[in-house]
Amino acid sequence: MAMRGLTVFIADIRNCRVRELEEKRINKEMANIRTKFKEGNLSGYDKKKYVCKLLYMYILGWDIDFGHMEAVNLISSPKYSEKQIGYLGITLLMHENSDLVRLVVNSIRKDLDDNNEIHNCLALHAIANIGGREMAESLASDVHRLLVSPNSKSFVKKKAALTMLRLFRKHPDVIPAPDWAERITNIIDDYDLGVCLSVTSLITALAQQYPEAFMMAIPKAIMRLHKVIVERDFSADYVYYKIPIPWLQVKLLRLLQYFPPTEDPNMSEMLHNVLQTIINNSQETPRNVQHNNAQNAILFEAINLAIHLDCESEIVRQATNILARFILSKETNVRYLGLETMAHLAAVTDELDEIKKHEETIILSLRDKDISVRRRGLDLLYSMCDVSNAKTIVSELIRYLHIADYALREEMVLKIAIMTEKYATEHSWYVDVILQLISSAGDHVGEEVWYRVVQIVTNHENLQEYSAKMVLHYMRSPHCHENMLKVGGYILGEYGHLIANLPGASPIEQFNTLHARFGLCSLATRALLLSTYIKFINLFPEIKGAILAVFNQYRHVLDAELQQRACEYMAIATMPTDDLLQTVCEEMPQFPERESALLSRLNEKTSQTEDKRTWNIGGKDSNDKTPANLLAAKERGENASVDDLVAGVTVNGEGEAGEANGASAPASAPASTPAKTGLNWKDQLAPGSEKWYNRLRDGADGVLYEDSILQIGIKSEYHGHLGRLAIYFGNKTHTQLNSFAVTVDAPEGLVVASTHTLATSIGPSTQIQQLYSLECQQIVTDVPMIRISYHAGSTQSVVLRLPVLLSRFIEPIQLSSADFFGRWKQIGGPPREVQEVIKAPGKIDLEKARAALVSHRLGICENVDPKPGNFVATGVFNTSTSGKVGCLLRLEPNRETNMYRLTVRTTSDVVSKHLKEILQTALLFNPQTR
Repeated sequence: MAMRGLTVFIADIRNCRVRELEEKRINKEMANIRTKFKEGNLSGYDKKKYVCKLLYMYILGWDIDFGHMEAVNLISSPKYSEKQIGYLGITLLMHENSDLVRLVVNSIRKDLDDNNEIHNCLALHAIANIGGREMAESLASDVHRLLVSPNSKSFVKKKAALTMLRLFRKHPDVIPAPDWAERITNIIDDYDLGVCLSVTSLITALAQQYPEAFMMAIPKAIMRLHKVIVERDFSADYVYYKIPIPWLQVKLLRLLQYFPPTEDPNMSEMLHNVLQTIINNSQETPRNVQHNNAQNAILFEAINLAIHLDCESEIVRQATNILARFILSKETNVRYLGLETMAHLAAVTDELDEIKKHEETIILSLRDKDISVRRRGLDLLYSMCDVSNAKTIVSELIRYLHIADYALREEMVLKIAIMTEKYATEHSWYVDVILQLISSAGDHVGEEVWYRVVQIVTNHENLQEYSAKMVLHYMRSPHCHENMLKVGGYILGEYGHLIANLPGASPIEQFNTLHARFGLCSLATRALLLSTYIKFINLFPEIKGAILAVFNQYRHVLDAELQQRACEYMAIATMPTDDLLQTVCEEMPQFPERESALLSRLNEKTSQTEDKRTWNIGGKDSNDKTPANLLAAKERGENASVDDLVAGVTVNGEGEAGEANGASAPASAPASTPAKTGLNWKDQLAPGSEKWYNRLRDGADGVLYEDSILQIGIKSEYHGHLGRLAIYFGNKTHTQLNSFAVTVDAPEGLVVASTHTLATSIGPSTQIQQLYSLECQQIVTDVPMIRISYHAGSTQSVVLRLPVLLSRFIEPIQLSSADFFGRWKQIGGPPREVQEVIKAPGKIDLEKARAALVSHRLGICENVDPKPGNFVATGVFNTSTSGKVGCLLRLEPNRETNMYRLTVRTTSDVVSKHLKEILQTALLFNPQTR
């Protein structure tokens, strides 16, 4: 029945020619509706009419702050028309965090339980559109019941599957997917292809998170494909331009790429027939554009699956010829997909000869009018690059870089830098290309690129002289970019002496070249160049006067960092002896070999999609850890045992130049912020955990906790105010641990951030790993706490302390006797001095005492204390925001009384007190309990 009042109201609004008239009419109607609602005793029809008017106003963009309860009441109406408007009202007017959501949960559950399918669908729509956590936790099981129930109609099952997909994407931890996997997977066999399509979308999302639980989907997906494609068993209702349900074919082909190839010969043969049929069908002449699009969508996904299964198969050889034709197509979409699929093939195969035949065509794609095609061409060139064609591809990319889109340049720079490093056969070629890249790409060269250059030059002695000569040449160009100046400052500061005798490269000329651009640089670059200048004083005493003038000038600037460096460097340079200068300016040691930060940065830029990638852009070595390959390795039993939890594992750090010439490399942004629980966790520490904690207080790597179910191990590394912590969780049982969650509570001043999302389950006798980045921002006197919860028959939790002590952020230094006692006197007595007499637990062991100091990252200064047998140690405690704290201590053992006297002096009374407590505990710790 039409609502005359609503019709008249809409007509009035449409007749308003100016906004003022519309606003006046809206306000009048809202006042009338408010009055009606306050009076009460409205019939269902009137409530429906007035809620419709409010919804119309809301759709026009007006704020609606009343009428919510009337919409909630309409949900309970037995009439469909009123219930429909009620659900429409709460869907539009409420959000997931609304306080009124909990009022509608019971009404929605009642409609989910109703035998009326229309009511079921209205409730499912509301859940999917609002989708809050509270609603998901309360109603997920009801949605699942509708999905798997044999009594549910097909259209209800389709909506239930898509509703569950929505809930999983918003709150994946609420859906117990492994427990429901079998019943959900069975729906692939449903006679209704629409239901199969909807549930395939759901399984594709769930399988990316829980691949092992959904392995049973492999044979079902293959059999369904075989029925549709080979046996031609499908309903005519789902034929799209002569092609049977292409959306389902594409989704099933994509789903199979998340799993390793099946080992069942019958399934393998069936899948081979499916793929061959798709290849054969692609040879047919398309009847129209729609037929062509659907056919190509299936074909490209089939080729991707064939490459995933066996990149050397006959089907892939046929596909290669098809792709060669497609990358020459006049249709932009076909060229795009052809380049992307060929990049997939290049990323996983060892034989690139067939692809290299089309190298000229691929290079031409960089000049395509469509940026997405240009991006795919770049990906393909990157994936097909090897030693034989690296110089050609790199030179073409550098030539194209000058005219490339700004959106592409940063990615191009990363890929050029990676290819140059990976496939360089001559050191000089690497240096030439990278310096040319930094010079021409300008602002598009990220910090990671020049960090990596510094790292490689430092680690290869035969590169150092050539690099110094070339970087000096580039810095003399009129358009020298600031990144080139950073590289030049580092390399000349370290290796400028190697070219000092060459024409045009004398010490004063090197200094003048750098200093000519000093005033145009950012503050961070100036700080780096000041560090270069102090190294010049050590290398070239003859230019000391010119550099001291610069230091003297910058002692009075407003920037605290520059002022501090200038003052300290001036003090070091004007000391009577050069001992400290030579110590501070020693040549940088080689950097440890680590994974290139360029690869990590590139993976971040190419993995931001809704679905996980089934392959990675790059060569075959970039695809060893795809989801399917990891699962295949696990199926073969290649994963480490729980007993080997910590042994032999290294913390993978991102390669960086560190504090190159004193300029700190910026830490990467934390992936997530640890949640605060607000609980007094110290009162909940797991029984016996202190024994394990004490074993690792000195910074050792090993087992942090172990019981009959769980084993937890850690590995760590620290540099300055930054650290990295890897925590390994091992399941010792033969059953899966579900609902696995980890929360870290860090004390104020210490930032602990996880680098990736942790899996929510641990399989039998397997382990998972979580990496954390640490940043000490200010003085920290407590350690972080970690809470691990999981479900194993019942919900259990373990609370532990992490051995991240203040001493972890100390860097050892060496001082001469005169310097040590000079600073000792400057610091003075209490409160910055703390002293303690310690009774040794057994006979005094000098080696144990030395080890205790060294393990807490303090540098032992030999032959400083006038009394033999006494220990003198020094270090610098680092923070990112509160500066640095110098730490001095003396440890005087007395063998006769079997006691130590420990004296700690630092520039902070808080650090003095806490460092004394740490060292006191270390000296009292009985090594036999290890």
